[in-house]
Amino acid sequence: MKIGSKEWQRFIIDGAHELGIEIDERVSAAFSIHALELINWNRRINLTAITDPREIATKHFLDSLAPAGCIPDRGKLLDIGTGGGFPGIPLKIFKPAISALLIDGVRKKINFLKHVLRALNLGNIDARQMRTETLLKDREYATSFDIIISRALSDLSTFVKSALPLLAKHGTIIAMKGEVDTQELDAVREDVLEGQYSLEIETYELPSIDSRRSLVILKHLH
Repeated sequence: MKIGSKEWQRFIIDGAHELGIEIDERVSAAFSIHALELINWNRRINLTAITDPREIATKHFLDSLAPAGCIPDRGKLLDIGTGGGFPGIPLKIFKPAISALLIDGVRKKINFLKHVLRALNLGNIDARQMRTETLLKDREYATSFDIIISRALSDLSTFVKSALPLLAKHGTIIAMKGEVDTQELDAVREDVLEGQYSLEIETYELPSIDSRRSLVILKHLH
């Protein structure tokens, strides 16, 4: 199977269906452009250790679609530590009316993302080299994002604490993880919930591989 082929695109369409998400050929074709550029640039800069076409489809693109049910059709999304553009770019492709900001601390990755965004002709989305701390210092971004999401988690509690000042009223924070550590969840409950946020765990299995994943979802209640 080759990335971008009709077979590869059908694999993604069928895999999304297994996750309860319906995508069309417009979406799978855009995913193909992103994936092909990812592999091409990966020869020069370290974007991903995953190079098998099926694994790229599953572990990057299908995994990025998993939280789609939590993403509004419109709104402002922040993807922290986006790396090769996951999950932000696939979510933007799937829900084109959202606006999105992708941030990462590595300049070469941002150069790649800007190239991909041009290749996909996506509007109302930007990629910037910055860390969360930079956003927190800028009043423009305070309480401005409806969705804050990340796959690049070092520590769940740290991610949530840094995201909260950026979260809009009634917004949602989504942490994409593998197995969820009970101690991490207890730390979040103790440090940040305080009756203002709900905490939910949604689990899912990626199609065609034995990989159980989790979404940790915090919603602002008031």
